Amino acid sequence: MKNIAIFASGSGTNAENIIRYFAESNFIRVAVVLSNKRDAGVHERAKNLSIPSFTFSNAEFEEGVVILNKLAGYHIDLIVLAGFLSMVSPVVVDAYRGKIINIHPALLPKFGGKGMYGHSVYEAVIAAKEMKTGITIHYVNERYDEGVVIFQATCPVLPADTVKDIEKKVHKLEYEYYPQVIEKLLN
Repeated sequence: MKNIAIFASGSGTNAENIIRYFAESNFIRVAVVLSNKRDAGVHERAKNLSIPSFTFSNAEFEEGVVILNKLAGYHIDLIVLAGFLSMVSPVVVDAYRGKIINIHPALLPKFGGKGMYGHSVYEAVIAAKEMKTGITIHYVNERYDEGVVIFQATCPVLPADTVKDIEKKVHKLEYEYYPQVIEKLLN
């Protein structure tokens, strides 16, 4: 059995989608959810799906020992960032190099970097008058959104599209492809 840890900071819709995708698998499972926010909605989603979840402090994350011990306790094979908004600690990156992935709501290298998440990305796509956008799944390194790209999927940006329109299109791509890419990486 391959074990996934999901790191999330927000409501947890991607985390829930991933948990549900692997719920019936005999080979891959989401073993634990970790968050840097005690009040993140992902905790409730994990609880409802019988997945343990934990909150860590910024100091614990930066120092890394508590996180690495938790990951080792669950025999984690892959860390999946799903709406996790903090830079991953260098200690964790070193320990899991090539085993941490993230999904970004744009076609990197465009619209990436610190502060580029959620609506700020979609607003930038509209401001740049892009004809298409999409998702990028990439390995995590020591810099925001600069790891090796694993997969990209695109969707059109129409002249009348609003931030909400683009958000819907991008979320559809995320929900469809993120679990599939995780599965391929672990098989």
